[in-house]
Amino acid sequence: MAKTAQQPVLVIMGVSGSGKSTVAGVLAGKLGWDLAEGDDLHPEANVAKMHSGQALSDEDRWPWLGIIADWIREHTDAGTPAIITCSALKKKYRDVLRGEGVVFVFLQGSKDKISDRLASRHGHFMPPSLLESQFEALEEPTEDENYISLCVSASPAEEADEVIERLGLRPVGAGSEASAT
Repeated sequence: MAKTAQQPVLVIMGVSGSGKSTVAGVLAGKLGWDLAEGDDLHPEANVAKMHSGQALSDEDRWPWLGIIADWIREHTDAGTPAIITCSALKKKYRDVLRGEGVVFVFLQGSKDKISDRLASRHGHFMPPSLLESQFEALEEPTEDENYISLCVSASPAEEADEVIERLGLRPVGAGSEASAT
């Protein structure tokens, strides 16, 4: 991705347990950008369905993806850099979200590594039993999509630093006109 004057909206994507919320939180803290947790935007029926161990269908996901797309557009239209988490497992889901100024950050890891992470996570409505369905649904981003891929083997802080470096991101208020001392 070319470095541009306008900072993007980042969609931190990947299967459940890949570290989306953690990496997004670290990025938002380092950059001072708006942050939204995509899971918080799910309709209550979706949360109940996942909590009961049922995978969501495409029909379940469309209204949720529409809410996320609206949040993204509000930020891109205003020229405000931001970060949102969303599994965005399928290309057709990302097609709803993508646009000018949107970059997907794909957190990629093995089933074993992510399964270990999920086993140690508490208080989330997505049970570890649904991980297999997430990997089955996952369509990795392709070269026609604006994305970078990160392996989830580093610490969340190191992963966030890699995103900042690779995309040339700047904290809010840090313009390109910064003077040298």
